[in-house]
Amino acid sequence: MLGNARVGAILVATDIERAKKFYVEKLGLRVVEAPSSNGDFAMFEAGHGTFLYLCLREGGSQAEHTVAGWLVDDIETAVEQLRDRGVVFEHYDVPGLKTDERGIAESGPARSAWFKDTEGNILTVSEI
Repeated sequence: MLGNARVGAILVATDIERAKKFYVEKLGLRVVEAPSSNGDFAMFEAGHGTFLYLCLREGGSQAEHTVAGWLVDDIETAVEQLRDRGVVFEHYDVPGLKTDERGIAESGPARSAWFKDTEGNILTVSEI
């Protein structure tokens, strides 16, 4: 039933304006005006008709896992461009996951790099 439907991620933020600035300036997403928003919601358009939503939530909701990710054609270029915009990549060295000096990990044919937004949400870019 949903196999051909687009999907969007919904994340929480304690400061919508701070988070909005990060997603626009650092990640290059486009803000989509939400007519019913009273400053407690932000919507962004990403590639191929996908969306990312931010909802205001006092105290946040910090997940210890990846909550959203982008598929890219060239992870080295994506990491370099994001780093040039001030994005800081996480480094992991745990069983089954070790990142290199750039923050990129390989797992079979997939390569991924993780970073956090201003609200502590864990995000990823991946090349598969």
